[in-house]
Amino acid sequence: MTAVKRMVTAAICTALCVVLPIAFHVIPNAGAILLPMHIPVLLCGLICGWPYGLVCGLLGPFLSSFTGMPPLAMLPGMMVECGTYGLVTGLMMRYVHTGKTVPDLYISMVTAMILGRVTSGLAKAWIFTPGTAPFAWVTTSLVTGIPGIVIQLVLMPVLVLALTRAKLISKRYPERISHE
Repeated sequence: MTAVKRMVTAAICTALCVVLPIAFHVIPNAGAILLPMHIPVLLCGLICGWPYGLVCGLLGPFLSSFTGMPPLAMLPGMMVECGTYGLVTGLMMRYVHTGKTVPDLYISMVTAMILGRVTSGLAKAWIFTPGTAPFAWVTTSLVTGIPGIVIQLVLMPVLVLALTRAKLISKRYPERISHE
């Protein structure tokens, strides 16, 4: 993928970080439950790489905060969490090579989801809201978001494989031509 194509894709993913929460928030508490902003950030990291994923993860929540989602009090934690998602998915896709695309995607996503939530939780406990219960983030970042996590784990491989089949992104493991 060329640098221009990566930038355009990252810009689209960043725009989706603003649009998807607006669409999902017609359902009460849907943002915290369905995690719509995480989808474009994870997608950006998976297909564009870590620098673009990181920027999308930082800019997406920031730009979306102008719509009130996330609220300013939640913005720093969301930026840390989403920035970590974009960074880690991109790095994992760069360095994890199982020989099969779907396992690479799952390893990258699950690692990013764990590290993003832990990093956000620690940042909230130590920097953004010190003095609160250090593991209160487990309920807000993990338990409440289980439906969104399931959606991400089902949707992301389908999206990446669909984009690959549509030839919008390159195959991760091109078939080898045998010369027999």
